[in-house]
Amino acid sequence: MDERQNNLLKEIVEVYIKTVKPVGSKALCDKFNCSSATIRNEMAHLEELGYIEKNHISSGRVPSEKGYKYYVEHLMQPEQLNGKDMLKLQTIFANNDLQLSDAIIECMEIISEITNYTSVVLGNSSKDNMLLQINIIPLNPSHVVAVVCTDKGHVENKTFELKDGTDLMEVTKVCELVNKRLAGTPIDEVSERLELEIKPIIKKQIKQYEAIYNIFYDAFSDFVNNNSNNIHVSGRTKIFEQPEYNNVNEMKRLANKLEDMAFIKRIEANDATDDEVKIYIGEESEFDPNVTIIRKKYTIDGEEKTIAIIGPKRMDYQRIVSLLNYIDEEIDNRKGE
Repeated sequence: MDERQNNLLKEIVEVYIKTVKPVGSKALCDKFNCSSATIRNEMAHLEELGYIEKNHISSGRVPSEKGYKYYVEHLMQPEQLNGKDMLKLQTIFANNDLQLSDAIIECMEIISEITNYTSVVLGNSSKDNMLLQINIIPLNPSHVVAVVCTDKGHVENKTFELKDGTDLMEVTKVCELVNKRLAGTPIDEVSERLELEIKPIIKKQIKQYEAIYNIFYDAFSDFVNNNSNNIHVSGRTKIFEQPEYNNVNEMKRLANKLEDMAFIKRIEANDATDDEVKIYIGEESEFDPNVTIIRKKYTIDGEEKTIAIIGPKRMDYQRIVSLLNYIDEEIDNRKGE
């Protein structure tokens, strides 16, 4: 396409995103200082190419899925965040009492609130972690802390009260056995192997084997329970404030998908080289033909996670890309402190 056709398509997309109204030739005549006949001819050409389509209600045109894709790939320009949006996000990241992972979740909730789109934060589930080791740290004669570490750098701890008569040396002995036998096991399989392989051994060797066994079983079970569904979705109903979803059947269909965690998991960024904001429109989203998904991968402590925005194909692409890039910059800033 020539420069005028590119500019014309850019204007149609951006006006439609803001107004949700089909764009007619008259408004474009004023914008481009061209005759109505010229604009109609150019619009007819864009329609023949499949970048815009006629709205059935009026004589105006709206972007097609192909038009949105062309806009994203060739015409979209980064948008400067307004001060109000930036301040809200800055305030979250400036709060050092918040862990970085919690700050990201809060920021995505804010984005959902200010855009009326659905936001998602996806972290690796427990099945993605292998047991590196478990350590037992005595706090006092009656309490210990079990620290579970994975190959992904994920660390969780839990405090246990020892039953009367429990020998701390025996707890340490079981810990060494677990590390020797189960290191490298997927974390969500450790409890089963603990039951089948470790318990029969310590039953013969350890006096208080049942109480000690429960310490390790509970520590691993808590890890799995805390991380098995590491998905945070904000604004599930926000997206339905968009006019594209005013049909009851369409709303129900999309609502069911937004409640299905296995389906939400499809949004996760699996490409190891994917370090830029990625945009998936319609069918290419593999989520729903009537949505756009904009997502960005980030890394904390060596663990890859994904943030994403789900909205209509008529999404404010420039704003969302700028918001996700800003969050990515703040993540890097926090990690560098």
